[in-house]
Formats: sequence, C-alpha cells, structure tokens
Amino acid sequence: AQLGTAFLATPESGANPVHKEALTNPLFVRTELTRAFSGRPARGLVNRFLREHGPYAPAAYPDVHHLTSPLRKAAAKAADAQGMALWAGQGHRMARDLPAGQLVEVLAAELAAARTALSSPGDSPDGGTAR
Repeated sequence: AQLGTAFLATPESGANPVHKEALTNPLFVRTELTRAFSGRPARGLVNRFLREHGPYAPAAYPDVHHLTSPLRKAAAKAADAQGMALWAGQGHRMARDLPAGQLVEVLAAELAAARTALSSPGDSPDGGTAR
C-alpha cells in the first residue's frame, strides 16, 4: 500500500497549506490522472487548471513542467487552489491533520482492528472455517 497522501496533511509535511486544506475541501471531491502540470502522468485533485488543460496536455516532461512552473507558483502565492498542482491519491478525503507519528499509530491501530474483524469467526459466511 502507498500512503503518501495520508501524510500530506500532517504538520511535518512540506505541502502548501492551501494544498493541505484542499484534501478535505468539499469543492475537490475526486482525483484524475493528468499531464497538465508536468507533462507526465500524475494523480491530482480535479481543479480548474486540470479540467481546462488536462485533456490537451502533451506528454512532454520536463517542458510542460517548466512552462507551468510560474503559473503554479503564482497560484500558490495567491492561495488559489484552482491553479495549483494538488497532487493526491484516490483516498484523499481520508487525510487527517495529525502529527506524523500519531498518524502512524492510528493507522497501525486501524490495521490491527481490521485484521481482527476479518479473522472473527462470526463475521464470515462459513463460520470462520475458511482461511
């Protein structure tokens, strides 16, 4: 499993505060693969820039990256989430503003709880005999 997006919202993350807020902002409900910001495929929150330029973006890294760099920097400076590259995975809505160490503890506890629930005999159709 990859958990990069889970750590974007942590205080230790170097992500722009606007990017962190966008992870749980109701305006950004889905992600999409795009070449709009860099010229190579990456998954990001669907914003105005991605909608308007994603379908036409050429596979031209690093040229597109260099071309869009001033636009992305200006959008970040203006706190304009609609013009920034908001990289995120499909589970971005589950991001939590917790310190990274605490997030690791919470994720480990959630994994342990899920494993326990899966191994409980009463939870499987066959009474827990199949493994």
